[in-house]
Amino acid sequence: MNFRISLFMLALFSMAIMVSCKRNNNNDKDQDTELARDNALSESTYQDVLNMADEAADLKTGDALGQYKTASNCATITHDTTTSPRTITIDFGPTNCLCNDGRYRRGQVLVQYTGKYRDSGHVHNISFNNYFVNDHQVLGTKSVTNMGTNGSGQSYFNVTVNGLIIKAVTGDSVIWTSNRTRTWLQGESTQTRSDDVYSVTGSGSGSRPNGVSYTMNIIQPLMREVGCKWFTSGVVEIQPSNKPLRTLDYGSSGCDNAATVLINGNTYNITLN
Repeated sequence: MNFRISLFMLALFSMAIMVSCKRNNNNDKDQDTELARDNALSESTYQDVLNMADEAADLKTGDALGQYKTASNCATITHDTTTSPRTITIDFGPTNCLCNDGRYRRGQVLVQYTGKYRDSGHVHNISFNNYFVNDHQVLGTKSVTNMGTNGSGQSYFNVTVNGLIIKAVTGDSVIWTSNRTRTWLQGESTQTRSDDVYSVTGSGSGSRPNGVSYTMNIIQPLMREVGCKWFTSGVVEIQPSNKPLRTLDYGSSGCDNAATVLINGNTYNITLN
């Protein structure tokens, strides 16, 4: 009888250890997708301003951005061709304006350039004046160099960003730097911007106020259709300084705000801003 009781108690003890270990494993599971979200926010925000600069270059002073305007026609374009470098001002006004892509914007995007905007070797530099997207303040600079055409006859650009986004509500700052190659895959031969498709490759790094820094690398090109406000496909590896590798996958289902983050073999669904 004593032997049976001892065996029963041993079984209970073993089960308790197993349950405790399982609970600890669940508690210790890395489910932090915030770095992936920050990287996606930065990638999309700074990509958008390049799309704006491209469109604004083909417009006249007083015109409104077709891809971003609303009934109130934000934003308006001003070309200053008397200064050197020349300047394009994209002005969304001092208060939030709801744009066609569903995002609220205010403030100005400033584009400085010399020579003809689309010439090979041309460089244009983008900066910001009290510019906000969905109440996230966008700071820093973006430089774009027209590299001419690649072996397939496609125009491509070297794009560097030294950026800072101050997030709405929390006030957290996201520091983000990147070096990209942006290749014009479709739509270059037409006057319609909505059929333009670009691929984006390259690497970068970022950090957050909690001291976590990370490096990132695009392992499958990010595909951006100008008519869609999100990347439609592509995969990014994100390596934090003190955590396991994350893999951000934009999927292949077309224009939607769904993405996944893979951490330690576990997949988490996220919604893009």
